[in-house]
Amino acid sequence: MAEQTAPPVIRESTKADSAVVRDALGVGIAVGLSGFAFGVTSAGSGLTLLQTCALSLLVFTGASQFALVGALAAGGNPFTAAAGAFFLGTRNAFYGLRLSQLLALPRPVRPFAAQWVIDETAAVALAQPTRRAARIGFTVTGLTLYVLWNLTTLLGALGAEAIGDTKAWGLDAAGPAVFLALLAPMLKTATERYTAGLAVVLGLGLLPVLPAGVPVLAAALAAPAVLWLRGRRLTFESADGESADGEGSKAEGAKAEAAKDKEDDR
Repeated sequence: MAEQTAPPVIRESTKADSAVVRDALGVGIAVGLSGFAFGVTSAGSGLTLLQTCALSLLVFTGASQFALVGALAAGGNPFTAAAGAFFLGTRNAFYGLRLSQLLALPRPVRPFAAQWVIDETAAVALAQPTRRAARIGFTVTGLTLYVLWNLTTLLGALGAEAIGDTKAWGLDAAGPAVFLALLAPMLKTATERYTAGLAVVLGLGLLPVLPAGVPVLAAALAAPAVLWLRGRRLTFESADGESADGEGSKAEGAKAEAAKDKEDDR
């Protein structure tokens, strides 16, 4: 009788908790320090210390916060600035849909965890191999970033008030610089780079003709425009491929018929 072999054991990949904590702390500390730039930018745009700190405590999404204070600093309408920040922050809702399945947190905890659903916590959690590691990564990243971001926001706002006019020191450029530093590493595919490039062209091109804050909203049209053009290109390539296949089939058919005619002649 043939010797029976035991089926292979499939083990779920694991990652040490200490490694997850180390990665989460690295992300939380690196990004949390940029809250100082937000505090300086917000104070320089005319917001009070209380308003600046409230934004970090309640909104807690850096890109939207920078977009809001940037539009206000440029003299934009508060409602337009808030609309731009809102649309920029809607991406967190899509993170939440994926993280709710991955983390499977108890229902009473979910409203509090939702406050920490941002780019960095989503990136760390989704990179983990197990649910336990994802929960640890999400919690440590969210806690570290929330505490440090709010602390550095306070310090930045206090520092801006102490030095006076931030434009005289060139600190009004801190917000856009940090925003670009956070965005650049995310542009990994050609589609993302094309979208970012078109958004820059739209934003800068419309800046002289539209009220402050509106060019930011108009730049959001870059995403559907690039996706539409990409879809059209793929459609044309598919059509060309089918046409080439059809011509090839016809040529093969003609050759087969010619060979058959020769055979019949014989």
